[in-house]
Amino acid sequence: MFTICPFRLSETTMNSKAAITITYCSQCNWMLRASWMAQELLHTFSTDIASVTLVPGTGGIFTIDVDGQQIWERKQDGGFPDAAELKRRVRDVCFPEKPLGHVDKGDQKG
Repeated sequence: MFTICPFRLSETTMNSKAAITITYCSQCNWMLRASWMAQELLHTFSTDIASVTLVPGTGGIFTIDVDGQQIWERKQDGGFPDAAELKRRVRDVCFPEKPLGHVDKGDQKG
């Protein structure tokens, strides 16, 4: 297991901020994809999240959970999320009022 933490955390800080877990298939060589998604989330949400944890798995698994709530599952959701969709899903769970700038512009229905 590999955890990327944007700053040193106290127990209180970790309990009040979202922990994101990306479980990826190491047999499928999806670690780079998972780490890129972790980087995207840390760049967008920086100190608003407690951590992003990468967990190697097998059998074609690729899931993303926020505080234990699954927000993406490769087989159910039809592949991998693009960065904008992933950021929207994390935002919708953790920070529903947070604007995402250009990511939101592509999501407007007219």
